[in-house]
Amino acid sequence: MPADRRVSGASRSWPGRVRTVPGGSLNNDTTFARLVSLACHDLRTPLATVNGFARTLERTVELEAPADRYVEMIVAAVAQLDELLDELSLVARIEADRYDPNLQEVDTLALARAAADRLGEDRVKVEGEGAPVLVDSAAVERGVSALVQAALRHGGLDEVQVRVRGAVLEVEPVTDSSSKVVLGQDLRDLGAAVAVRLLERLGGAVEVDGSSLKIHLPQ
Repeated sequence: MPADRRVSGASRSWPGRVRTVPGGSLNNDTTFARLVSLACHDLRTPLATVNGFARTLERTVELEAPADRYVEMIVAAVAQLDELLDELSLVARIEADRYDPNLQEVDTLALARAAADRLGEDRVKVEGEGAPVLVDSAAVERGVSALVQAALRHGGLDEVQVRVRGAVLEVEPVTDSSSKVVLGQDLRDLGAAVAVRLLERLGGAVEVDGSSLKIHLPQ
């Protein structure tokens, strides 16, 4: 395995991106991305309905087991679907060159700690010293968490360490089975693939150096 693989620079095309369909309606490289964006928008209405009724049941009805657990599972699944729609909508805007980031200053240590909060501090150990970076904070927070989660999930790991070195986050270890996934080259993890494209678009980069995933955030 090469010691240093880097993904950076101008945004790449999504593998399998629709460019032309002779005689069809998808006649340019942005139409498919726009359809994905529209689908994400339209799916939010029924999703909000499901979430609303599930939340109402939680508040107004004393459910017995296992019904109470089923409602909790529905609420959790809705939250997961909502985040997936956020990711699909984001990558659709990036691919269609319609992404207008809401840039805010955030500390890199806070981004690493947010990943630990999302995934569990027992699974993600954070150390180091942060630095201010100018990024789309909400999207990048999700992206960093997705990359850390991909390292855990696809590496078959119970725990990873995130070392914060200024504008660079180093996630260790990264295994052979997860390295291409966290680089967005092996499309088996939507969150990781979107995170790589997001960071590229913002002027950052992602690389695997030996057993370390290095997330370079733009300053």
